[in-house]
Amino acid sequence: MEPRMEPPPSAAGNSKLRHVEKDVLIPQIMRDRAKERCSDKVQAFTKCCQETGFLMVVKCRRENTALKDCLVGYYSDPLFYEECKAEYLKQREEYRATGIKKKRQKVTSNV
Repeated sequence: MEPRMEPPPSAAGNSKLRHVEKDVLIPQIMRDRAKERCSDKVQAFTKCCQETGFLMVVKCRRENTALKDCLVGYYSDPLFYEECKAEYLKQREEYRATGIKKKRQKVTSNV
């Protein structure tokens, strides 16, 4: 019986993901991109919270629900996951080729 040949981890065609990549790194990209795409709802919720202060739990339910619906819509979309996975794999490949880590862009919001 011949041993199976697998490409090395640095091979361009290798798309096997480690646990931390699947469960931490790609979901982080998804969260960041979903917040960008739902920015109008993030801003509406933030504004509501700033205006109502302590009573935000009661007064901002509509904005919170709209924000959650928008974010969950992206989180549960398999095409969006694949898009973020492709972005991660591209970043990983660039890092492996150059050794230079790309800085993650943070979405600035008060949420």
